[in-house]
Amino acid sequence: MTKMNKLLNLLFATACLLITKTNQAQIIISDDGSGTGTTTWTQNNTYILDGFVFVNAGDVLTIEPGTVVKGKSGSGAEASALIVARGAQIQANGTAENPIVFTFEEDALDGSTPYDVRGQWGGVILLGSAQLNSSPGETQIEGIPDTESRGLYGGNDDLDSSGSMTYVSIRHGGTDIGAGNEINGLTLGGVGAGTTLDYIEVISNADDGVEFFGGTASMKHVLTAFCGDDSFDYDEGWRGHGQFWCTVQAPGEGDRGGEHDGGTDPEDGLPYAHPIIYNATYMGQGIEAGKRALTFRDNAGGEYHNSIFYNWGKGIDVENLASGEDAYARLENNEIVFAGNVFDACTGAGLNAAPSDLFKITMGSGWANPADSTDAAAVSSATFEAMFASNGNSVSASGLSWIIEEGSGLLNLVPSVDLPSGVGPTVGWFENVTYPGAFDPAAECNWLSGWSMLWSRGFFGCPTHISRLDADGFSIFPNPAQGAANIVCNRNIAQAHIQIHDLSGKIAHQLNTALWAGETTTLDLTALKSAIYIVHVNDGIHTHRTMLIVQ
Repeated sequence: MTKMNKLLNLLFATACLLITKTNQAQIIISDDGSGTGTTTWTQNNTYILDGFVFVNAGDVLTIEPGTVVKGKSGSGAEASALIVARGAQIQANGTAENPIVFTFEEDALDGSTPYDVRGQWGGVILLGSAQLNSSPGETQIEGIPDTESRGLYGGNDDLDSSGSMTYVSIRHGGTDIGAGNEINGLTLGGVGAGTTLDYIEVISNADDGVEFFGGTASMKHVLTAFCGDDSFDYDEGWRGHGQFWCTVQAPGEGDRGGEHDGGTDPEDGLPYAHPIIYNATYMGQGIEAGKRALTFRDNAGGEYHNSIFYNWGKGIDVENLASGEDAYARLENNEIVFAGNVFDACTGAGLNAAPSDLFKITMGSGWANPADSTDAAAVSSATFEAMFASNGNSVSASGLSWIIEEGSGLLNLVPSVDLPSGVGPTVGWFENVTYPGAFDPAAECNWLSGWSMLWSRGFFGCPTHISRLDADGFSIFPNPAQGAANIVCNRNIAQAHIQIHDLSGKIAHQLNTALWAGETTTLDLTALKSAIYIVHVNDGIHTHRTMLIVQ
């Protein structure tokens, strides 16, 4: 292997998200009906999706950590997407150091693509055999033409597995395939509980971030950011779990934090949607945008516990029909539950908001009332007050901040004030934590650090952000850095050779210095432009490396 190839492999393994894969093969993937077959996509190639590419039933697509998959730009018949058909599996398991990235073909992954570019390609679709509440029990997934039989989902196997996806970033998707039919960033149709979904982000999708169509799939550590429609959407009786969910809306873009529908045809089909979600952080566009944090309709149930709703024009909306079953019936039957949640800057009443300001009953079909009014005969303010207080909800300042500016580090996702603790979950799938929101306020850095595009593009930082070089005790901080950074180690090195390389391998800065245990040495970064670099520290025997982001 050449020195250049060795360098490229090292950069890819270290530089996480924003690596330009220079001199690596681009492999065009198209589908004539035979799908991908059972195969492995490797991190030393870039894979270009040309149209709809299926993993057919019985096949397994494995994607190595650090692999980049790009969809050709286009809409309608020219749209591209990756679809894991019913009976197939995907094994796309990245790491915090080497996430798997899905994006569009023209994205150079060097920070030059504006963060809010949407609709450039399709997205990722998983289809399974878990139960729906629609009739018939299988149907065609939205975004895929009815003529494509591999687009069917649904069945009777709630334990079905579509594989595993971890540390995956899906960016700039949601192209329109015709007549307003857009593709979600991650679509889950009838996906079963045997599927693993953890550490996933959807960035700047033109449609919804994540949408569930029935099934029993569960997800942990999920971010949707800057999407054009709803952040999280479920329909057709989804009954899975969620924990550590976060959404961040972009200025002037996006609709609801959660659009929660029960059934489609019929609306009162069984089983009712009843997912359980703990530790969500939903950040809206502000009071003036007028968007709702959550909507429940079409018989949807669901639970939110220990969550934070921040910066929304409106709170929780529950549909009430003049006759028949509806989401309000789920509320009455304790199948819509809010417990241990914090509401901050939701509605114009701010911290003076009453429960009746946060919860509204929308008059649906059959009512003569305006569409956004509370039916006094159905529920009184006193009823809301009792529901709110008895379940440990509060209206409190959270200390979050919604400052959407690339490179500023000012988006604060973690509460900076003490908030009321909730009650930990009792179901084994959940992690037993009682703090509100998606992020542990006691952690040095949140779980997006190191792999998320929000982190690599500098939307947020860590107050004590220290990136480890290796197990020998080297660290560099702050990271991202501006002007200067500090390097520290836990042992004495009388003569250390330090080099900072750009992603082409060119040395941008170097010095020879002594490093003493526990003492910091300052690196002058003023001559470096904003970019990703690799810091090399040679102690005379070994070379230790890490990624450094300069803003």
